[in-house]
Amino acid sequence: MAWTWRYFGPDGDELEQDLPSESFTSRGDAESWLGENWQELADGGVGRVALMEEDRRVYAMSLEPAE
Repeated sequence: MAWTWRYFGPDGDELEQDLPSESFTSRGDAESWLGENWQELADGGVGRVALMEEDRRVYAMSLEPAE
């Protein structure tokens, strides 16, 4: 089973530009990777991410700062 991240801009549109397309063998590995790389993604224009297990969306969350 493969775990991946999908990226969305602040407007909610899915981003497919030059962003990491890592694939992980476990949910924990995917979440650890995001914990280490979220700032770089946010600086690159990513507003939200969604964790995918194969084609199933597990959850989504914002990378934008809380107001």
